[in-house]
Amino acid sequence: MVAKLKIKDASGWTMFVFGVLALLAGLLGLLRPELLLSILGFSVLERTARAVGDFTLVFMTASAMASFNIGAYYILAALNDLKPFYKWTVPYRCLTFVVFTTVALIGMGPPASSQWAFGN
Repeated sequence: MVAKLKIKDASGWTMFVFGVLALLAGLLGLLRPELLLSILGFSVLERTARAVGDFTLVFMTASAMASFNIGAYYILAALNDLKPFYKWTVPYRCLTFVVFTTVALIGMGPPASSQWAFGN
């Protein structure tokens, strides 16, 4: 039995592109976590300068693995036109938006650099 993997509509392409971005970000985080930290606007310490008990790179590895896996799920869902999967992701994408927006508004994230600031 040969499966036809094909993206059929805009929602499929959206899922596919998001999946590719998540997979690539995950791969980057697994291979070069410091580079991903700098892209995200965090200050990067040399590995030898990290204090005992600083698990930033362990957290980055775990997050990157999750991103890689989620990217693969989204790509496979898009290629197989799994509309129920698309629907399942909506509440979690909304929750992600609310959490990240809240983190930004209360100042928990890194300060915006001029590179990423709006209007520049």
